[in-house]
Amino acid sequence: MIFFFEVLVGGLLAGIMYSLVALGFVLIYKASGVFNFAQGAMVFFAALAFVSFQSWGWPFPLALLAALATMIVVALATERVVLRKLVNQPPITLFMATIGLTFVLEGLAQLIFGTDVHRLELGIPDDPLEIQGMLISTFDLIAAGVAALLVVALGVFFQYTRVGRALRAVADDHQAALSIGIPLQHIWAIVWAVAGFVALVAGLLWGARLGVQFALTLVALKALPVLILGGFTSVPGAIVGGLIIGASEKLAEVYVGPFVGGGIENWFAYVLALGFLLVRPEGLFGERHIDRV
Repeated sequence: MIFFFEVLVGGLLAGIMYSLVALGFVLIYKASGVFNFAQGAMVFFAALAFVSFQSWGWPFPLALLAALATMIVVALATERVVLRKLVNQPPITLFMATIGLTFVLEGLAQLIFGTDVHRLELGIPDDPLEIQGMLISTFDLIAAGVAALLVVALGVFFQYTRVGRALRAVADDHQAALSIGIPLQHIWAIVWAVAGFVALVAGLLWGARLGVQFALTLVALKALPVLILGGFTSVPGAIVGGLIIGASEKLAEVYVGPFVGGGIENWFAYVLALGFLLVRPEGLFGERHIDRV
């Protein structure tokens, strides 16, 4: 049982790392109704910018502030150059625009900061911590704490601030939001800037785990099952979905993998999400749409 709970806790903590990436998707979709396929590229861009600033001899606080400023500039430029010209366009048009933005950000990041693989040190120990006989990664515990703080802060922001209410109004109907005086461009700029900050946090934690390399862009793909389970418009859903995906794939690899030859951790999450779509397409915390005819 100790081994079982060790695997379970390890999976839950890994799931929170997935949730950090999923949060960026949720922020954009919640505020604009756009599925931002470029979120993985934003994570890669943020991590590569930070580690490059450090390699230039900048101290940690200055490199962090510079990387944050870089992501805010990228977000504001995205809103002004891409999204502002696509107001009230069909969702598929906006989605295709984010696909193009993915390749632009990936190429731009490597053009500016190079293509070398970098090791990222955040000063967070990765030593095993023994709790009730279980060995748990200290790094994963700290990452879980960071994710929890982000969820609380974003939840308060969306529910109890004027800007947060405006974000929800824009997500419901662009034209209606414009008609009551909500500045659509300003709202999108704010939410993309916040998503850039979330991408920076996720990029730092994933970069410290995997190294800063092009493969970081693929982390966004693992966030898709998280979003399907939790719901595309729910911040808490991103966390719950991440916990379910992280725990299930680890347990499946350990207890089911030996019977099917192993290696199922990489694809089990997508099978689980596909099955979940058949039961509850809007996700656990997603908004249920009812069409009356």
